Amino acid sequence: MIASAASALYVSPVASYGTRIGLGPKAKPLHLSQKTPKLFKGFNGLKAAALVSCESDTSFLGNGRNATVWVWESFKPKLGRPNLRTKSQLKPQASSFKVAVLGAAGGVGQPLALLIKMSPLVSAVHLYDIANVKGIAADLNHCNTPARVLDFTGESELASSLKGVDVVVIPAGIPQKPGMTCDDLFNVNANIVRSLMEAVADNAPDAFIHIISNPVNSTVPVAAEVLKQKGVYDPRRLFGVTTLDVVRASTFVAQKKNLKLIDVSVPVIGGHAGITILPLLSKTRPSVTFTDGEVEELTVRIQNAGMELVEGKAGAGSATLSMAYAAARFVESSLRALDGDGDVYECSFVQSDLTELPFFASRVKLSRKGVEAMIPSDLQGLTDYEAKALEALKPELKACIEKGVSFVHKQTAAAASG
Repeated sequence: MIASAASALYVSPVASYGTRIGLGPKAKPLHLSQKTPKLFKGFNGLKAAALVSCESDTSFLGNGRNATVWVWESFKPKLGRPNLRTKSQLKPQASSFKVAVLGAAGGVGQPLALLIKMSPLVSAVHLYDIANVKGIAADLNHCNTPARVLDFTGESELASSLKGVDVVVIPAGIPQKPGMTCDDLFNVNANIVRSLMEAVADNAPDAFIHIISNPVNSTVPVAAEVLKQKGVYDPRRLFGVTTLDVVRASTFVAQKKNLKLIDVSVPVIGGHAGITILPLLSKTRPSVTFTDGEVEELTVRIQNAGMELVEGKAGAGSATLSMAYAAARFVESSLRALDGDGDVYECSFVQSDLTELPFFASRVKLSRKGVEAMIPSDLQGLTDYEAKALEALKPELKACIEKGVSFVHKQTAAAASG
């Protein structure tokens, strides 16, 4: 199943050599391109550059020239057979970014580490967990993609795992299980996130920080408060990863309306749990019409998709592979932004001024500094259903945010008095 997720990363079979085909829309290339940019206009989100070149001489597909053939063959059925000349060049070039995964031995951490290792923008993946990391790193290092995987085990090695990294991803914590309340989940994971964020603040304060640990509506405020107490809080660099909601919304809509999945984009706003998840189906691209019944059905399914998996796995787990895929897509988008791509947009739960709430999930533009801009137009022209749902989610989201903030303040007060 991990192999299936990996192949989905790049649309064509060439994960190490994409034509700006990556985890997110309009993905960054490892400079495989064609002198035929007009031919790629039928692929939404793909960018064609001016020259075919493979910047690594080997990959899991074989040598660079073979990979070029694979790419051309993958496009031929759609492009036809015009009289075109293609040119390939091999230009070895080292990737430059380092990514740390905290909680790398878990159900999300392991496939996420594999997908990150496949990125042509990554030179090193640092895996941290309290146990069982060494074998995972060794396993991943048998994959012939350029990124090197390093293992770090236990609290004594946490600081070292964060030195020099550009992106920190935190999937650490326990998954939600049948019968578990949000309070149960929060009490365990909030402590884990707080502890890890203290180390991040001390050792990687300038990194992009991706929070996956649930409940994201509360753990992101926990992370923010820790960074504030440490004097290193930059709201532009702290992200709650809500990409899975976007991935699910796009998938379910494409299935419902029989659309090409690669073409479908659905913004999802609000938060990352239950009714706080609000897919803006009226803003689906390409434009599509929904009946009132379809809007209700799709919205409820997207909101409850997590429990659909918890129940489907009979209590043995929650979203792991799909979460890893979505998180890897957000990592790739962040790396593209850090690499200077000026056209990177993703939905994320961030400090926001779009509503009266201090944190809110919406589409944002990313840059080297983090969040460059919100997209307020996404909240304009909502349908009556969406506008009412937006107002309905605010009290619950507000309570979740305040819960995270209060948790850190209480912990700080308890430590001071003890």
